[in-house]
Amino acid sequence: MEDGFSRTVGAMEIWINPACSKCRSAMSLLDAEGAEYTVRRYLEDVPSEDEIREVLDRLGLEPWDITRTQEAAAKELGLKEWARDDSSRDRWIAALASHPKLIQRPIITADDGSAVVARTEDAVRDVLKKS
Repeated sequence: MEDGFSRTVGAMEIWINPACSKCRSAMSLLDAEGAEYTVRRYLEDVPSEDEIREVLDRLGLEPWDITRTQEAAAKELGLKEWARDDSSRDRWIAALASHPKLIQRPIITADDGSAVVARTEDAVRDVLKKS
């Protein structure tokens, strides 16, 4: 509770980069709808590989689906050349955990166990309907 945000099991959480306009827009919409949520500044509070796996399961996506391939780190790692298959999944997850800037944002995990990459107002509204 030190950061002023309660960490309630089952509560919504949004992974944000405060410098990101889509993150700020998503939080504004959540606030406007009176949603209760926890903010996670994932560049400072970096998700572990296990947390990334859990979010991917909730999203129903693969790690390459949530990777920002235009970031400098992606180019340095040569991510565009990496295989996108089961045998490469752990390598991608390790890269996301080591370079959190590569994680697409914002990601909202909902009360019902689902998650969404909330880059559009419609995606945020979908989460709000479920909560």
